[in-house]
Amino acid sequence: MRRLTLAFLAAAAVLGAQRFHTAVGVTERGSPIRAAVAWEALQFELPKPAVLLVGGLDGSRKSTDVVNAFLRGGLAGEDFAVSAIPNALPDGLSSPARAAVVADFPPEGVAYGGRNPEARYLRRFIGMHAPDLVVEVRDSGASGGLTQAPAAGNAPAGVGSVSTLEFMLADTEENAAQRLLGAIRSALAELSAVRRPSAAREEMRRRLRRDPVEIAEQLETAYGHRLDQVAYIPALALIGRLRLDDLTASRSRLADVEKIAAPYLSGTPTMGERVSGSILSGHLLFADLYEYTGKPAYLDLVRRAADLGFNADGSPRRSMPFHNEMSDAVFMGCAILARAGRLTGEARYFRMALRHLRFMQALDLREDGLYRHSPLDEAAWGRGNGFPALGLALALSDWPEDRPDRKMPLAAFREHMAALVRRQDETGAWHQVIDRVESYREFTATAMIGFALTRGLRRGWLDRREFESAADRAWYALKTRIAPDASLVDVCRSTGKQPSLRAYFDREAILGRDDRGGAMALLAATERAYWQRER
Repeated sequence: MRRLTLAFLAAAAVLGAQRFHTAVGVTERGSPIRAAVAWEALQFELPKPAVLLVGGLDGSRKSTDVVNAFLRGGLAGEDFAVSAIPNALPDGLSSPARAAVVADFPPEGVAYGGRNPEARYLRRFIGMHAPDLVVEVRDSGASGGLTQAPAAGNAPAGVGSVSTLEFMLADTEENAAQRLLGAIRSALAELSAVRRPSAAREEMRRRLRRDPVEIAEQLETAYGHRLDQVAYIPALALIGRLRLDDLTASRSRLADVEKIAAPYLSGTPTMGERVSGSILSGHLLFADLYEYTGKPAYLDLVRRAADLGFNADGSPRRSMPFHNEMSDAVFMGCAILARAGRLTGEARYFRMALRHLRFMQALDLREDGLYRHSPLDEAAWGRGNGFPALGLALALSDWPEDRPDRKMPLAAFREHMAALVRRQDETGAWHQVIDRVESYREFTATAMIGFALTRGLRRGWLDRREFESAADRAWYALKTRIAPDASLVDVCRSTGKQPSLRAYFDREAILGRDDRGGAMALLAATERAYWQRER
């Protein structure tokens, strides 16, 4: 924990600034909602109070100007760390539209698409930033605001409550920033007499104190207990439980996972009428069970999936089927093929994995090293990059080092990791659209890329000097987004190929329990546990 704090502060020192500039989200009209975040505010365990200033909700330029003046003046000093959203409504909305956004606190419904996304972005940002105090700066002539409807008072993002302060501007004044400083200090003094830090900040501290095994055990209470369909989501959660069994030197979970998988050994088809890439990769569970038990029936099921890469005469197909042109298929096809190759010793599976990877890269790999989700649009969707990262990490784990055809996927993995690390958010997460900072910080992309980085470090594929800090920061971000009850923050819902950048912006960001997010979190947490045990 202390080492992660020092890493964040070292990054701030390198940048030579107290704050970094980012975005909270994107407006309905497509404008980024800008923010300046104090580096120290991300260090939830530090004693310095954290304050978040919000301007612009009153529809006036005056409140935005005062917040910016406060930042420029460096008025916080040693008293507290201050972050700010100078203009929460950057489109300059009319009064009726502004009233609708303000009235939407606390927002209900799907985040972040639909009408008034600004309210949802602001709400989730407050929760994940977890300040001790939110200060809304407003023109005295404006009505309503965060303090009128409990914007921060009832656990935003499910984290914990945050106190709010309304700072009203006079009609004409030249010392507004200085007066604001006094108001903040008075409010913090009052909070210190009652309770400080905020409930939200205390919750963040509790989350960060957990070790990877503890987090995996908390996740296990909600995920990995059913296999209604042999698909990657339930399969990866069950694999996560098997890994947790290994980490805790127990075999109780193995018996339970075998019981859950038993119907598929007794004649229940693993592939129904609607076979997909998700179904193919779901067979990874049987590969793990074969390695744990040595039962040939499990290996037969692995072959059944991997053999779909070949024609009836044994010749390789152009690619694995069911790819739908989406970058997801790097994971869906390559991982099961490489696993089949290692378990059977048949080189044809590795050759097919390489063939499939090249096919998918020709469709979706961009010149900047990121993957477009599909040829339909250039957007580098977050999970659309998480899938290739996870898929190659798993495939390389099974690919014999002495095979010449391993060089290409290893180089592809390293190049992709380098491109992703360049786009990592300052909080440690990756965005819903990797290279668009105004898109939300997405949970599954962070878990999958974090897993891939950690696996690459564990196996020696990645240079620790270049990648270890990124893996540490990714884990830091994940810990803050996993609640003890296995609820998660901002898991992008199931997503086929989308026609536009905006469509990716507006995909639902789930707050709460989610099977896909839980499965990826279990993989990331157990991989982190292995890494910490080995270091």
